Amino acid sequence: MLYGKNDQSKKATYLQPIFGSSASERDIPKYKLGADPIEPRIAYQLIKDELLDEGAARQNLATFCQTYMEPEASLLMGETLEKNAIDKSEYPRTAELENRCVNMIADLWHAPEQETYMGTSTVGSSEACMLGGMAMKFRWRARAKAVGVDISGQRPNLVISSGYQVCWEKFAVYFDVELREVPMTADKMSLDISDITSYFDDYTIGVVGILGITYTGCYDDIAGLDAVLTDYNQTAKISIPIHVDAASGGMYTPFMSPELKWDFQLDNVVSINTSGHKYGLVYPGIGWVLWRDKTYLPEELIFSVSYLGGDMPTMAINFSRSASPIIGQFYNFMRFGFNGYKAIHQRTHDVARFLAETVESTGRFTLYNAGEQLPIVCYRLKDEDKQEWTLYELADMLQMKGWQVPAYPLPADLSDTIIQRYVVRADLSMNVAEEFAEDFKWAIAKLDDSRFLRRKDENKRVQGFTH
Repeated sequence: MLYGKNDQSKKATYLQPIFGSSASERDIPKYKLGADPIEPRIAYQLIKDELLDEGAARQNLATFCQTYMEPEASLLMGETLEKNAIDKSEYPRTAELENRCVNMIADLWHAPEQETYMGTSTVGSSEACMLGGMAMKFRWRARAKAVGVDISGQRPNLVISSGYQVCWEKFAVYFDVELREVPMTADKMSLDISDITSYFDDYTIGVVGILGITYTGCYDDIAGLDAVLTDYNQTAKISIPIHVDAASGGMYTPFMSPELKWDFQLDNVVSINTSGHKYGLVYPGIGWVLWRDKTYLPEELIFSVSYLGGDMPTMAINFSRSASPIIGQFYNFMRFGFNGYKAIHQRTHDVARFLAETVESTGRFTLYNAGEQLPIVCYRLKDEDKQEWTLYELADMLQMKGWQVPAYPLPADLSDTIIQRYVVRADLSMNVAEEFAEDFKWAIAKLDDSRFLRRKDENKRVQGFTH
């Protein structure tokens, strides 16, 4: 058989080189939809090119959020993106995986066998904190009415250290709750419980203990707080509970400090939240919130959904969302087990200690956290007035090597103190940490030898990210 010019009916336009295409020679649509479709491979490449000048996620030492998962986990999550977490009747096996995760976390947090614990997944710790806060407010309101407190007399209040994460400020604004901040001090970089009862009254819905303050990684003394509340609640008209914001520490402390009492082993701890996408080692965004018993979760916060094909109770603020992070969490639980998590966190701790020793060896800095609790390295300049440069310039210099390292003021009464922080995550291996240590020393030497600095950058601001 002979072929020729008339046998070209199956020409494939997709074989055209990407950078020789008409799509690549014009500006991509930005603020209005384009008139015509673009080939998928070209759209992919153009968007990928749009992201070229962003920082490398694994060099981001500012974020607590996980930046690496095993290829098998990524594959599994990619294959389940279409599953809607809210639709329990359509995806009953996915719902069972969420149920297993809640039970595994309850076991990690020593949920009492004689009580009926309850929990749910959330988009992240922010949603989990909102749910924990709402449960405290609604429960307080019911109990206040029962004992004759005028609930319209003043706003309910929530007591917390000034080192809180911004989600608590959002909760207070969204749900009309007064946030009573206990100031951190230079000597006490966590919740000061020495005079905390002075913050309490009949309108206090609860106290938040933070297991890993965002600024420094330090833990609140939750066992000490529990002891204070045990005494206080004996004579209080309305007993005050503890909610533990364990966004960072909830998936770290059970493995690294199992002797520490901070969770449901303490009688006044009624609810706990954590981020699965931090030291739970899952990509964003997945969080969890648990209550030690169903009596601490007011029924009016639970809604029945029947229009998805079955009658399902739900209490999450968000509705439709992908179930793939839930599946990713279960993958990690099954894959690593207790000893696997412990081994990963131990190595992360070792890297944090190495970096802390690197910082300390310069003699230039005062350490606030050297990885003793969370694997965080946090420090300030020792002699700021004698130093020709600030932590802001150090952050800029490190960014020249690709490292994203935040510098920022401490909250409230400590706002004149500028600190810098490294968050050590599981994907910061020792060999990469050694490279960072070399770049850190290089940056200091460059700043010392710089002839371009004219005036110290002393504006109090945030350099980089603090989430």
